[in-house]
Amino acid sequence: MRRNRKRGLLVWIGAACCLGAAVLSLCMGSVFFAPWELPRILSGGGSGMERSILLYARMPRTLGALLAGGALALAGAVLQNVLANRLASPGIIGINAGAGLGVTICCAFGVLSGFRVSLAAFGGSMGAVLLIFLFSHRTNASKTTVILGGVALNSILNAVCESVTVLDTDVAMLSIDFRVGGFSAVSYARVLPAGAVILGAGAVLLTLCNELDVVSLGDETAQGVGLPAGRYRMIFLALAALLAGAAVSFSGLLGFVGLIVPHFVRRLAGSESGRLLPLCALGGAAFVTACDTAARMIFAPYELPVGIIMSVVGGPVFLYLLIHHRGGHREMAQ
Repeated sequence: MRRNRKRGLLVWIGAACCLGAAVLSLCMGSVFFAPWELPRILSGGGSGMERSILLYARMPRTLGALLAGGALALAGAVLQNVLANRLASPGIIGINAGAGLGVTICCAFGVLSGFRVSLAAFGGSMGAVLLIFLFSHRTNASKTTVILGGVALNSILNAVCESVTVLDTDVAMLSIDFRVGGFSAVSYARVLPAGAVILGAGAVLLTLCNELDVVSLGDETAQGVGLPAGRYRMIFLALAALLAGAAVSFSGLLGFVGLIVPHFVRRLAGSESGRLLPLCALGGAAFVTACDTAARMIFAPYELPVGIIMSVVGGPVFLYLLIHHRGGHREMAQ
C-alpha cells in the first residue's frame, strides 16, 4: 500500500513537472503570454498574430519536445534493462546515429517529412540495434565492451552521414540543425506522424512491463518461468529503436536524454518497469521541454540549439556514471 502511494505521488509530481514545462514553453519567447491568457487565445479571444504565434510556432515545438523527450527516455530505460548496463542509451550506442543516417538519406532523395521519414529513421536505428546485438552475441562481449562497441558504431555511422552531406551540398544545408538537435524547424507535418508512432510504441511497451523485468534478470531466469528471452529481447530492442528513430526524425540528434533521465528516475522509484517506464516518459518530456525553453531564453533574442545544452549537461553526468557507478572501475575489474 505504501509503495503504491509513493508511486502515485511520483507520477503526479512527474505529470505536474511535465505540465509546468509545457506551459512555460508556450508562454516564453520574444512575445510573452501569461499562463492564464493561453485558454483565451486558443479559444479565439486573442489577436490573429497571437494565435498564429501560439498555434503554429510554439505549439508544435512544445509538442515535439514533449514527445521526443518521453520517447528517448523510454528507449534509454529499455536498453539499459535489456543490455543490463546503466550506461546504455540511444545516443551513446549508435541508435540515434543510425536513425540520423536514415533521415539524411531520406533528405538526399527529397523526402523531408511524413511517415517515410519516420520509417527511414526506424530502419536506421533498427540496423544499429541489430549490429550491436550481433556483436554482443557473436563475441560474448562484456557489458562494458558492448558500450564501447556502440560508441565505435556511433562514430562509423556519423562518418557515413557526414560523407553523404559532403557529396550533396543541399543535404548538408538541410542537416545542419538536424545534427545539432533542436526544435526550431518543427511543424505539425513532421511531428504528428512520428508522434503517432511514439504513442503506439509506448503503449505497447507499457503492456510488457512484467516481461521486461523478467528479461532484465537474465536468460536462465526467463527460461525458468517459460519466457522466450531471445524473442522478447528482440521485441524490446525493436520498440526502443522505433521510439528513438521516431523522435530523431524530427528532433535531430539529441544526446544523453536516455542516459540522464532513467538514471535519476531509478534512484527515486527503483528499477521495476511498471514504475520506471511511466516516470521516465514524464521526466524525459519535462526535461527536454525545459531545456528547449532555456535554449530560447538564455541568449535571447538569439537562440541556442537545445542539443548543445543537452551535451553540456549530459557529458559530465556520463563521466560521473562511468567513474562512480557500475560502468566504472568496479565493473571493469570484474
